[in-house]
Formats: sequence, C-alpha cells, structure tokens
Amino acid sequence: MTKIAALFLAGVALAASPQTFTGVITDTMCGKDHAHMGVEPNAKCVRECVGDGKTYKYALLVGDNMYVLSDQKVPAEFAAEKVKVTGTLYEKTKIIKVDKIERAK
Repeated sequence: MTKIAALFLAGVALAASPQTFTGVITDTMCGKDHAHMGVEPNAKCVRECVGDGKTYKYALLVGDNMYVLSDQKVPAEFAAEKVKVTGTLYEKTKIIKVDKIERAK
C-alpha cells in the first residue's frame, strides 16, 4: 500500500508543478477591453476596477484566457503591463497560485 500512496503523491506533485505564463495584468471586470470605462491609462482603470478587491480581482490575460491570481497585492504594481507569472495553474478554478511576478522583456 505504501508504494501506491507514493505513486499517487508523485502524480499529484507532477500535475501541480509550477509553470511560467506570459500575459497582461488586468482585472476580472474589464478583462481585455478597458475602453468602456473611459479611464486612461489602462493601468489606472485596472487598479480602480479592483479597488478593495471585494468584487473584482487582479488577473492575468493570456491570449483569450483569463486567470485570477492568488496574490492580490503584487499585481497592482504591474497593472496593464506585460508580465511573466510563475506559479501553479488550477484548471478547474482558473486560478494561478503565484510564486513570482516579473516584467516580461
């Protein structure tokens, strides 16, 4: 039984291993289109939409996919910027557990 448990845990560890995602920091209200808010620049719109974080969250927009970020403090400094996020994606919830955020080159 110990071998089966060890194999199971190894499989879980592999399935939830950190990845790097490149995209733009946005918010869950506007997504990729901030024009309807009439607030420029987009970074200001993102920060205002998230506000206190009770209703809308910081997210990473990768192509047409949007992933909520587990860290809701660090993304504020990267609002509307292209970044690389290293972390673990939970497919069912579309949440990335953030390990690191850095500006993309």
